[in-house]
Amino acid sequence: MIRINLLGVERQKTRKLPTFTVQAQQITIACSVILVATVAGVGWWYWTLKQAKAQVETDIVAAQQQQQQLQPVLAEVKQFEGQRAQLQQRVQLIEQLRAGQTIPVQLLDQISRSIPELLWLTEMEQKGDALTIQGRANTLAATADFVTNLGNSSLFVTPIDLDKSEVETMPGAQGLPGVELYKFTVRATLNKAEALKASATAPASVPAAGGGGGGAAAR
Repeated sequence: MIRINLLGVERQKTRKLPTFTVQAQQITIACSVILVATVAGVGWWYWTLKQAKAQVETDIVAAQQQQQQLQPVLAEVKQFEGQRAQLQQRVQLIEQLRAGQTIPVQLLDQISRSIPELLWLTEMEQKGDALTIQGRANTLAATADFVTNLGNSSLFVTPIDLDKSEVETMPGAQGLPGVELYKFTVRATLNKAEALKASATAPASVPAAGGGGGGAAAR
């Protein structure tokens, strides 16, 4: 006789049902946790971006306010820059003028120191490095001394040429006999390097020209 226990099978099946239910609950809980974590992460990221945006907007407003406050200062700085440029141009112009005047000043100073007694100059002309000096002297010795003094200066290239010397008779006053003078022309070459060097170390003053009571007309 075969017996079938149907109730036992049903009991076994009934016992296995709780296992699947627990697993489903665990999966549901895990998915819920993941979903909550994702939402929290997205929310935190959104909040961070919102805070950064607010900070950037605050910085922009502050920068604009600072720019408005600095506008007068920037205008003054621009004005000062323009004035500085103008002053710099003036200084450069003055330096150029001083550089152009250096050689004539040195020339007049040295020539004035080289004039002996009984001699005076009537004309002086400079063309580039070439210098031509004309004058009068009471004696030939005074003319020779003048040429020698010029040759002793480093401002001129030696030798100094006495181009010509001739006797010129000046009429006397009120029946007095005429006076013989020696008219001379001296040609010299200027040493510009030495002139600039001398002016850089100690610019010379220009005393009154004429050792024998005469002056020089320079051009």
